[in-house]
Order: sequence, then C-alpha cells, then structure tokens
Amino acid sequence: MDDQPDSLVPPETRRRALAIMQENTAIGPAPLCPEIRLHLLRDDAPVWHASEKHLFDDAGLRPYWAFCWGSGQALARYVLDHPELVRGQRVLDFGAGCGVASIAAAMAGAAQVTATEIDPFAVVAIETNARLNGVAVEPSLEDVVQTNRGDWEVLLAADVCYWSSNTAWLRSLAEHEGIVLVSDPGRPNFERSAFRELARYQVRTVPEIERYSIKETAVYSFQH
Repeated sequence: MDDQPDSLVPPETRRRALAIMQENTAIGPAPLCPEIRLHLLRDDAPVWHASEKHLFDDAGLRPYWAFCWGSGQALARYVLDHPELVRGQRVLDFGAGCGVASIAAAMAGAAQVTATEIDPFAVVAIETNARLNGVAVEPSLEDVVQTNRGDWEVLLAADVCYWSSNTAWLRSLAEHEGIVLVSDPGRPNFERSAFRELARYQVRTVPEIERYSIKETAVYSFQH
C-alpha cells in the first residue's frame, strides 16, 4: 500500500489507517460493479472478530470505509451504465465511504471528482482505492451540509438519509441546476415523493454485515 503523505490527514493517523488496512482488508471486486476493485474487510480480519468496542477507532468511528455497501454499489452501477450523466462534469460524492461511487464517476469520464467524508480513515481508503483503480479522486473532510458548497454539477449520495438533517439538506438542493442522484435502501427518513426512481437493483453489501445478504436498493433523481 502507498504511504504517500496526505495533507488532509495527520501523518500518524495516515500510518495507522494504512496499517489497519494492511492487516484487515483484501482486494476484491464490488459484486454489482466487478470492474471496480476495493480494499474490503476480510472475514478473518482481527477487527471483524473483535468485540464491538474494538470496532471503533480513536475518533469513535466504525470502519465503514472497509465495506462496500449495497447503496454505493447501486449508485456506482447506475453511473457506469449512464456515463453521459457525469462525463466532463464536476462531481461531488457526499458521504463517499469506500469511494465506490466516486471511482465509478471517474471511470465514466468525470472532469473532477470530490469525495467528502467525516472519517480521516475513509479519506485514506478513498485515495488508496482510487489509485488501485487508476483514477483520480480528490477526498475532502469538509462538512458540505454546513458550507453548502455549490461548485459541482452532479451530486452523488448513497444511503445518507438515516438522518433527517441529511434528507432536508438534499431536498434543499432541488433548486440547484445540477443533477442530484440518490441511492437509498428504504430508510424511514427518505422522502420518496421528492424523487423520481431511475433504477432498482438487488445487491449485496460486502463483506456481509446486515441481516439480509441481498437487499433491494433504488437510485433516484430529484423531481424538478
């Protein structure tokens, strides 16, 4: 794994993130997007078999960056199958996780891809996964809900409607002249009436962590 310094992440945090990735992940494909390879948590990973207390890093954040969630895969698949939506565009991936949707956007020809996350470990994972796939993705720790940055033309958001504040923020973007694509597995806070369904997928999170291994996830755009 690349130990190139990252100005967003303190060197010691970056070294620790890379060490945890080295010890606990293996490279594998996203089931719905086999053209994308990712560093994914192994079934025999120490953190997988540790107590829940030890699934947290020092900042109190779980290693969500080591999973490829079904909603992220669904959004990535839709982008890969409809590259005209992002080709030549500035793309913002909100709550990017492992970076699967960001990587898909870059593969589909986006001019610039920014992936926002709140976890510095995820920033390291996104960079590492992007390099693994030979694409450029710029990670960011910026809280875009607070800053309301508007320097994007396509916004991607996969399974972020577990908080009503995120849903409200996404609704507020309906006035933005860009494209907003949202992938959701049926969260209670997701307001479907504000969206138009574009596609529906049966998809599995890897590694399997949820109660049901196969979930139905849909990709939506805002109703304008």
